Amino acid sequence: MRAGVFGIGSALPEHIVTNAHLASYLDTSDAWIVRRTGIRERRHLNGTHTLTDLAVAACLDALADAHCKPSDVDHVIVSTITPEQVMPGMAPEIASRIGASGAGAVDMNAACAGFVYALDQAAALVESDRAGCVLVCGAEALSTITDPDDRATAILFGDGAAAVVVRGGDLERGCSPFVLGSDGVHAASLNVGGAKQVLRMEGQEVYRHAVERMVQATTEALRRASMTVDEVDLLVVHQANERIIDAAALRLGMPAEKVVKNVDEVANTSSASIPLALHKAEREGLLVPGATVALAAFGGGFVWGAGILSWKERVHATA
Repeated sequence: MRAGVFGIGSALPEHIVTNAHLASYLDTSDAWIVRRTGIRERRHLNGTHTLTDLAVAACLDALADAHCKPSDVDHVIVSTITPEQVMPGMAPEIASRIGASGAGAVDMNAACAGFVYALDQAAALVESDRAGCVLVCGAEALSTITDPDDRATAILFGDGAAAVVVRGGDLERGCSPFVLGSDGVHAASLNVGGAKQVLRMEGQEVYRHAVERMVQATTEALRRASMTVDEVDLLVVHQANERIIDAAALRLGMPAEKVVKNVDEVANTSSASIPLALHKAEREGLLVPGATVALAAFGGGFVWGAGILSWKERVHATA
């Protein structure tokens, strides 16, 4: 039996923060932000809804898409670096609110690589027969840890949530073995700390490592899956900024038409970015059942990961 992704859902805050708004009080401009990052707008929570509200909506959307009932869910894994409180985690409340009370529920912190880490954990639970159905949710409210007066970071980050349903079946590929890695030596280059508990980043250092590590991990994931780049239908990397996405795709030899981007609309949403991009690609008809997708992410820690999966592969899926 192999694990596969059978449903997806997402939710974004209603409040849109444009580049023009940021330029009204920061030393920047819409043209500068677009040229440097590819970002045109981002969504921020503004008190109307909470991050948990977004996560619940995304999870229910994913379950409906997978034709699953909340009672089918054995585990809920929530990837986030912006929980609404230190303890308890978000996952137990989300499980309760979607009607999956009693399911295993845990938060995970692997920064912007969190969704890939969580997806790998979900696949392992299913393939080891420790779970039949796992809900994986990336949920972030980065506006809560971003210094609005820091031009280097204020323009980059947004809020959002997205989720996928992982189940087992007699699948040809499903989720191939993932590649995960870390290097704690560089933790100070991208972190949230200090008295203000706001995000600080050494942009050039992060850029260099992000491209290198995502390319290496994706190359190794392809090797483990016995595949070549030409066999990949879509590449979805962490939507940090457009230059990182383009550089990674170029290094991998992936043509532009196979690279998914939504960073212009939602900015960097950390662990929510890959599932948000997947959902956008599916809604636009770019991602269809049976498509081969390469995922890659990089985040603070440093941590990174990559994997190959067959999207919504429907070959004798088990209950």
